[in-house]
Amino acid sequence: MRPGEPSSDTIYAPATAPGHAAIAIIRLSGPEAGPALAALAGTVPPPRVARHVRFRDPDSSEELDDGLALWFPAPHSVTGEDVAELHLHGSRAVLAAVMAGLSRRGLRLAEPGEFTRRAFLNDKLDLTQAEAVADLAAAETEAQRRQALRQLDGHLGGVYRGWGERLLRLLAHLEAAIDFPDEDLPAEIEREVAEGARALANEVESHLDDGHRGERLRDGIAVAILGPPNAGKSSILNQLARREAAITSPIAGTTRDVIEVAIDLAGYPVML
Repeated sequence: MRPGEPSSDTIYAPATAPGHAAIAIIRLSGPEAGPALAALAGTVPPPRVARHVRFRDPDSSEELDDGLALWFPAPHSVTGEDVAELHLHGSRAVLAAVMAGLSRRGLRLAEPGEFTRRAFLNDKLDLTQAEAVADLAAAETEAQRRQALRQLDGHLGGVYRGWGERLLRLLAHLEAAIDFPDEDLPAEIEREVAEGARALANEVESHLDDGHRGERLRDGIAVAILGPPNAGKSSILNQLARREAAITSPIAGTTRDVIEVAIDLAGYPVML
């Protein structure tokens, strides 16, 4: 699949975490999403309206579950393609039966990240927003959540697009001066281009020179507590963890194994 080209196949995958739960959601995307929804639910509901349906096996008409069906026709969907959602009871048996029915209709199980990839190729997300989807799903601290949401809202992508537009304008002015040397162009155009390029370079450098704060917030920080026996390392660990993560004793050498504790330190994920 290339950017802007419609997909030739239709994919499906659970949109909820595996395991027992009250609700499970299966998402479909592609040209056969509508026919597959009609085959299982007996109807295609109005766009973006939840419809209570009984899901049935497309071949045997055996009832599989009682749930909700939603329909999002292209291009107004998360991937830019026809998208359907099946809201089911969250048992493994229900999921297996419904997915088997989808497979028999020629749909295939999505690869990891394929829904996000299709959204990116259909201009529903830029690259920074696609990365933010994964960051938001993996967020463990409040600061990680806020950073991922800012990126998902397009703030970072907007900054990058602004730089690109400024660079294109500078290049256009410079090319005009080179291609039309005999024309009556402003004499200071070369100086203006040079000043604009320096200003842009300074902005980019300042943006990158943030001490890798974004990476530290995303990936976390590993901290080792080192010291001689009975120096209080376990006590410090317990204080930071706010629980008895390590045994403390006046006898030296009580803690012999490596202990790892994940904590939230001012919004930063830290592995002690």
